[in-house]
Amino acid sequence: MRKVARGLTFCVALLLVACGGADGGEGEGKVDSGGGGSRTINGIVVEAGADLSGANLAGADLSGAYLVAINLTGAELTGANLSGADLSGANFYDANLYQANLSGANLNIANLHRADLVDADLSNADLSGADLSGAFMLNTNLREANLTGADLSRSNRTTADFTGATMPDGTKYAGK
Repeated sequence: MRKVARGLTFCVALLLVACGGADGGEGEGKVDSGGGGSRTINGIVVEAGADLSGANLAGADLSGAYLVAINLTGAELTGANLSGADLSGANFYDANLYQANLSGANLNIANLHRADLVDADLSNADLSGADLSGAFMLNTNLREANLTGADLSRSNRTTADFTGATMPDGTKYAGK
């Protein structure tokens, strides 16, 4: 049931993007600080399903934003606040998330392949089914994160903090 709900949410997001968004496509320039919809950061409209490959969103406050299926391939997100954001199905391939705050974010089935997550906070994040292969996770806070079914192959995670996290095989991390 949970997978069906997530799939439905993803489909609705794509439909809204294809039709110009929930506001009929007139939301450009609009800043929504209430947690959903689109936001404009440095002239860049950030919304669910947007293709923001290579965008510079360093230090951006996108906390609580609804950004399902957003493409942030190679984006600069150093120090960005994405806490509590819905980033399910997002593409962060090769993105720089150094010191980013992703605490409590929904990153279910997100692509974080080769992402720089050094000093990032992913505590309490849902990373179930996420691709973290080849990611740089030095000093990354993954306390209480859900990594069920996640791919951690070839990732550098020697100093990451997994305290209380649910690991890819479904077991709770017991510590070193």
